Amino acid sequence: MPHSLLVSSVTECVFFRVEASLSLLPPSFPLSVSVASMAVLFKMPVVLGFFVGLMMLGLASSAEFHELFQPGWANDHFIYEGELLKLKLDNFSGAGFASKSRYLFGKVSMQIKLVEGDSAGTVTAYYMSSEGPYHNEFDFEFLGNTTGEPYLLQTNVYVNGVGNREQRMNLWFDPTKDFHSYSLLWNQRQVVFLVDETPIRVHTNMEHKGIPFPKDQAMGVYSSIWNADDWATRGGLVKTDWSHAPFVASYKGFEIDACECPVSVTADEIAKKCSSSAEKRFWWDEPTMSELSLHQSHQLVWVRANHLVYDYCTDTARFPIKPVECEHHRH
Repeated sequence: MPHSLLVSSVTECVFFRVEASLSLLPPSFPLSVSVASMAVLFKMPVVLGFFVGLMMLGLASSAEFHELFQPGWANDHFIYEGELLKLKLDNFSGAGFASKSRYLFGKVSMQIKLVEGDSAGTVTAYYMSSEGPYHNEFDFEFLGNTTGEPYLLQTNVYVNGVGNREQRMNLWFDPTKDFHSYSLLWNQRQVVFLVDETPIRVHTNMEHKGIPFPKDQAMGVYSSIWNADDWATRGGLVKTDWSHAPFVASYKGFEIDACECPVSVTADEIAKKCSSSAEKRFWWDEPTMSELSLHQSHQLVWVRANHLVYDYCTDTARFPIKPVECEHHRH
């Protein structure tokens, strides 16, 4: 279905809205989120809550792959089946794709079904990244495993070319049996990693503490499947079993609701034009988007308590001195 496109008359950047999805909560949170409960949560009248909800969620449908993305490498490892896109990895090559545009702030989502069966040694990556040695990057990396063992989801954040902010967790469902939504919400206050609209990680702007925050480099959106059996499964002890190839990851539900910026626009112009002003107001700059809601905060606590298996902030072997941002993060 075609996505909706709103062009601001005061900017070369484009406010790019392509759907947003409803919340799917983990088993520990069987809360039915109605318009009324949203209104209570945000302390607003029900009618106002209804219209704000419509504004925040959007009404457009998911986009087709070719509307937003293009193959990046190994075109012969792409399989198109109606609304589905499949990437395959064999002992000749993996495959990857990239967005046609770059974005600064907003939300990107896609639904992914990961490699079934023995996926040890494989990595399916989904991320946003800018370019250059001082790039910013937000990573989802799904680390394959042997049959019967859970996938590990590794997230990472790079700021000005510096990463080493890995967190790893297992999921509260089998990501190989069905499609699940994986999203990145990014504004000037926070970067939120979401799985089925449940927050699993928050990287907060702490510039007031002297800690850099990614806010001035437009990013592309990427995904790929590739062989990483030198590190992906049990630190590289378990290798890829090519007798199970091809390894296939499936995609659908491509959604981008963000500020699109031409390559020719400078970083300063991008930062200015993708920020709200008196002339224009982006939904991601609304006060309710500056931090998690109370319910989302509870979800994040639940995820970390029940599914987090590694956090760089607590790895004293790697970091005898705790990274500065770890001292100040609430989560």
